[in-house]
Amino acid sequence: MDKTKILLAHSPDPDDAFMFYGLAKGHVDSGPYEFEHILQDIESLNRRCLKRELHISAVSIHAYAHLHEHYALLASGASMGDGYGPMLVARPGLSLDDVRGRKIAVPGTLTSAFLALRMAIGEFDYEVLAFDEITGEVAAGRFDAGLIIHEGQLTYADEGLELLLDLGVWWGGETGGLPMPLGGNAVRRDLGRDRMEELAAILKATIAYGLEHREEAVAYALDFGRGLDMDLADRFVGMYVNELTLDYGERGRESIRLFLDRAHREGLIPEPVSVEFIG
Repeated sequence: MDKTKILLAHSPDPDDAFMFYGLAKGHVDSGPYEFEHILQDIESLNRRCLKRELHISAVSIHAYAHLHEHYALLASGASMGDGYGPMLVARPGLSLDDVRGRKIAVPGTLTSAFLALRMAIGEFDYEVLAFDEITGEVAAGRFDAGLIIHEGQLTYADEGLELLLDLGVWWGGETGGLPMPLGGNAVRRDLGRDRMEELAAILKATIAYGLEHREEAVAYALDFGRGLDMDLADRFVGMYVNELTLDYGERGRESIRLFLDRAHREGLIPEPVSVEFIG
């Protein structure tokens, strides 16, 4: 019997690779589906989902505000910063007040990091770069500051940069300690409810497999990390693949609601978002 082909997209970074290890290597039953794994940076995936090109994709929670009519969020697959998150970094000698009026390198205007920074410091001048180029461009003096995501959060100091603002810490302070919502897995609604539920179960199973076989999954994920050794890769994966990834839980769900409600109140997203979780 022919299997139904599903385009499954995620970022080429260690935490996403860890999540999909079980499925990518055939350790998790794919059921009646054949998954084609597509690896692209999160901003590219956000924009492909705007065109409804992908069946399941990692997306930014910010981007989900523009996608919710055609995609639902899976209850598993969250990337949340629990007391940490995307960071604004600069060369030594600059303060947060100094960079408010200068150009900041950002990893994409649909990223949750970009939305959070606008909520935290207001409007600012920016230029979009590939996420893995930002620290090098700031260190070289071509930008005054950079907004960093992924493993740059662990390696920015190696390039001589200093932390100005940790947005996960900021968000926790704004919300009484809730984790900052960054990304999730979205599934296209036109697949139908039964298929969405089946796919949700398969994706939850691959995340659980990685957590249960941590050492081998981290070793696989290491190939997707830039400048990480095994210990740093394990630390990075632990930051973004944990019990909140298996299920958002009440803290995660409430944080997403607050994040998108605030963004709408501040005029940063076009309409209120009612978030639906599948699985």
